[in-house]
Amino acid sequence: MIIERKKNEVIFRLTGDIDVDDLQDMADLFEFKEISRKSKASQKDVDKLVKNVKKGRWKKTRDELGL
Repeated sequence: MIIERKKNEVIFRLTGDIDVDDLQDMADLFEFKEISRKSKASQKDVDKLVKNVKKGRWKKTRDELGL
C-alpha cells in the first residue's frame, strides 16, 4: 500500500486483489468521518435521535406483525 498526499487530497494505492467489500467498508468509514467532522451535534443529540429511531422501528415492526 502506498499513501500519497497531494495539495487537497490523499491517494491510497492498493494492490488489485483487495476485497471490494473491504474497500467499500473503508470508503464508508472515511465518508462518515468526513461528514461527522463538520457536525455540531452533541452526544446527547445523537442519543436522542437513536432513541426516537428505535422507538419508531419497534412500532413499525409491531404493527407489521400485528402485535
